[in-house]
Parts: sequence; C-alpha cells; structure tokens
Amino acid sequence: MTPHTSRPARRTRLAVLLAALLCAAGASTAFATTLQERDARPSAVRAEVSGTYQSPHTKPYVRTQLFFGTGRHGGEPPITEEQFMDFLDEYVTPRFPDGLTLQEGYGQWRDRTGSINGERSYELILLYPREKAEARDADIEYLRDRYTEMYELESVGRVDEQVRADF
Repeated sequence: MTPHTSRPARRTRLAVLLAALLCAAGASTAFATTLQERDARPSAVRAEVSGTYQSPHTKPYVRTQLFFGTGRHGGEPPITEEQFMDFLDEYVTPRFPDGLTLQEGYGQWRDRTGSINGERSYELILLYPREKAEARDADIEYLRDRYTEMYELESVGRVDEQVRADF
C-alpha cells in the first residue's frame, strides 16, 4: 500500500520538477552558446580551452623513446658504455643525423622466465616530423632488431607519442 500524498505535496514536487527542467533547458542553451563562442576563437586559444595548448610556432612531430637494456643472459657480461656508444655511432646516428637525446638510467623488468632483472639502461629519444613517421618506423625497427640480435636480448622497449615541436 502506498502512502497517500497530499495535493500540496504533489504541487510542490511538480514545481520542483518544472524548475529543474527549465534550468536544464537554460543550461543546454548556455552550453551551446559557450561552444559557439569557443569555436569563434583563434585555434591556439581553442586548443588551450580544450586542455591541449598548441603554439602556432610548433609543428606536428612524433616522439619515440627507445629503452635499451645492458644486462645479458647466460653469464655474459653486461654491455659496456663503449659498446653502446659504438652501436649509437654505427647504427643510430646514420639513421637520425638531425639529432637525438640519450639519457642513462636504471631499468627493471620481468624476463620470459619470470625473473626480475635490474640493469643499467639507456633511453634514446627521437623527434621527427609526423609526415616522416612511416620511413622512421622502418629505421627504428631496424635498430631494435639489430641491438637485440647483436647482444642476444629479448627486446628493446618502444614508446611513440604525437607531440608538437620546433627547432
């Protein structure tokens, strides 16, 4: 059995519902107006409003980070700094002569046997125009394959992201 609702209580609920509907209609009109105003702004300001500022002074680029470990399996000694710099000079620089950034770090990962390995590592950062991404992809995959084959490693980590840059 449902409790009996008095006529004044029903009127109050109806008034509250009507007020909520009117507020929602006003909010959607205000939202549409805000969107129209936003779209009339210059593109750099529109990007800023959406949360991703895009300077008119930068261009679309791809940023690729490669993570090269130096630990080896089967009792082999770690890859030395000299060996890595030779790899950089012989294989990386000829493919990316416009520039790169190399940072030394420490990496930790779980190998295919389930062991957790910690090792000195190198992070290679490459920036290249987005329109050259397909050609750069082949070079990057060559570097990953070459390094893992040379030193009998499981992998070289890779991260790609779209960015805006200028030099």
